Amino acid sequence: MGSLVPFQDLNLSPKAPQTISVATSSTVTTTTTIDFLTPKIEPKQEPFDEPALTQFSHQQENLRFSLSSSTPEFLSNPETTPISNNSSFTNDPNALYSEYFRISELFRSAFAKRLQKYSDVEVLDPDSRAIVPVPEEPQPTSETTPTNTSNPDRALSVVVSRRKDVRSNELVRVTNLGIEDERYFRDVVRRTRMMYDSLRILAIVEEEKRSGPGTGRRARGDLRAAALMRDRGLWLNRDKRIVGAIPGIEIGDVFFFRMELCLVGLHGQVQAGIDSLAASQSSNGEPIATSIIVSGGYEDDQDAGDSIIYTGHGGQDKFSRQCMHQKLEGGNLALERSMHYGIEVRVIRGIKYENRVSSKVYVYDGLYKIHDCWFDVGKSGFGVYKYKLLRIDGQPEMGSSIMRFAESLRTRPLSSRPVGYLTLDISLKKEKVSVFLYNDIDSDHDPMYYDYLANTVFPPYVFSQGSNGTGCECVSGCTEGCFCARKNGGDFAYDHNGLLLRGKPVIFECGNFCQCPPTCRNRVSQHGLRNRLEIFRSRETGWGVRSLDLIQAGAFICEYTGVVLTREQAQVFTMNGDTLIYPNRFSERWAEWGDLSQIFAEYVRPSYPSIPPVDFAMDVSRMRNVACYMSHSSSPNVLVQCVLYDHNNLMFPHLMLFAMENIPPMRELSIDYGVADEWTGKLSICN
Repeated sequence: MGSLVPFQDLNLSPKAPQTISVATSSTVTTTTTIDFLTPKIEPKQEPFDEPALTQFSHQQENLRFSLSSSTPEFLSNPETTPISNNSSFTNDPNALYSEYFRISELFRSAFAKRLQKYSDVEVLDPDSRAIVPVPEEPQPTSETTPTNTSNPDRALSVVVSRRKDVRSNELVRVTNLGIEDERYFRDVVRRTRMMYDSLRILAIVEEEKRSGPGTGRRARGDLRAAALMRDRGLWLNRDKRIVGAIPGIEIGDVFFFRMELCLVGLHGQVQAGIDSLAASQSSNGEPIATSIIVSGGYEDDQDAGDSIIYTGHGGQDKFSRQCMHQKLEGGNLALERSMHYGIEVRVIRGIKYENRVSSKVYVYDGLYKIHDCWFDVGKSGFGVYKYKLLRIDGQPEMGSSIMRFAESLRTRPLSSRPVGYLTLDISLKKEKVSVFLYNDIDSDHDPMYYDYLANTVFPPYVFSQGSNGTGCECVSGCTEGCFCARKNGGDFAYDHNGLLLRGKPVIFECGNFCQCPPTCRNRVSQHGLRNRLEIFRSRETGWGVRSLDLIQAGAFICEYTGVVLTREQAQVFTMNGDTLIYPNRFSERWAEWGDLSQIFAEYVRPSYPSIPPVDFAMDVSRMRNVACYMSHSSSPNVLVQCVLYDHNNLMFPHLMLFAMENIPPMRELSIDYGVADEWTGKLSICN
């Protein structure tokens, strides 16, 4: 395992409160303990994953799930907010000062009581770094925990109580990780993010069931998912405050929500752009910065990739305009102290990227060192603190630059990469989007010698067997409780964005006998390829597949196609040395997508609709599609899901591929093809 290197003299408990001795006229000395209050430091406010300012009211309403039960209601408490008649003392300055001090003391006393009970509430303690401010509450009981949690859709509507979970103040750096350690941590992060995405999608569906889609309000599934996982103690890296690289997180990883950054410990602030260890948690009273988010929120920022001129936080109004001088305190002081001690910071870039769930994505771009800090006059005429950050050498290419390069390939492939293309569409327009073929390593042109097969070819008798004449009658689109929903166990397999809710043995999509339109939410995989894929030559895996688009977790990618053969036909083809695919040997990774066993104790793996063992093979020796070139991995980012839509023969499902995680552009797609074949010793998918 890797070693944890502590930072000395920075992580001791806060200083004890000061005491003051007061001597009275009766020669009696009284010692009073005073807990000095620290002024609240307004953080650099980042966009809270909302596409438009007009939805701000809906943000506040949706945030009540995680904040309403924990924020003290001072304004509604008559003890802490006395009602005064201003007209009685407006003409008397002494009375005015007296009333001011009286209210101030009441306010201080109210805060003091709350600080003892709610020491983890960020709005009261500026040095606290809790992700979601919550009070101390009892552990979940039968009154707060659903009794039947086998159906996560229903269970998500029940508000569960939360336990207090404060971030550690111990600074460590993880070093000397071996290959197996890196794989372990990567798998932990991958499974945690997969659980978060599954919960988020289910929470949105549950919200839409209550309020209905298209109501104008955006369901905040990201907040609900994060709250549930925090309640179960599933947030990562809470026991240590890690400086430098986070184990299991790679440069180029993409996140759609700020809460997901908090979930994995990459950046611990929901809105503030600077994450740091507070001064009160350091032995010498100096804060230390650990990460920043560069998203263009300040007009004086200058981002040149490897070099950044970063503007400190503070001094802005609600319209993000600089209206006052910044101060060297809080996160600004933490960055200056990190420069003084030579401590690197993680840099996450917020990039505008239009997609179906948000208007911005966050990309982890690696480690930077702070080389300079100065106070300067900004463009608005107010003083701002500026920091010069330089990227540390020897790291992989930045994810943000890869995303910009992929965008240029989508629009101008030949000008961006003039050498290496064998064809700009190997599908010959059989797919709705082009499939590139690229090789700048050798002279191998093998994929061009196969006929491109956009859809699987089944034997004719497959369509004549089974109940083919049944379908829904939803003329304007399928709704809950329709015939096709009942075939899938009572709920649809996809949300309104076409994302897979939960893996199942088989999914019934609406087909030729259904009266619903092509835009029905239960028609997803049958529409074919959506993302621009590229078959490329690799020195590590031979031929591989990558996407030029950002693929969201749970999104459909493409079908794994071939010519279907019966078991008897497969035996004959095997004797001739042809390449066959055996679908029953794919690992059942579909069961991992939507697995909420760590959230709900009574969660049961879906077993309905059930299908008999898939007992056919697919010939890809002459006709194939882009999926046939995906590489094998024991930690894949793509799963195989059986789907039926053009027939109801359970023996011959389509093999549809879905993303198991957010897949950045230019990252290779991989599948778990299964264990080695007992006869040939090769991967069991091919014989």
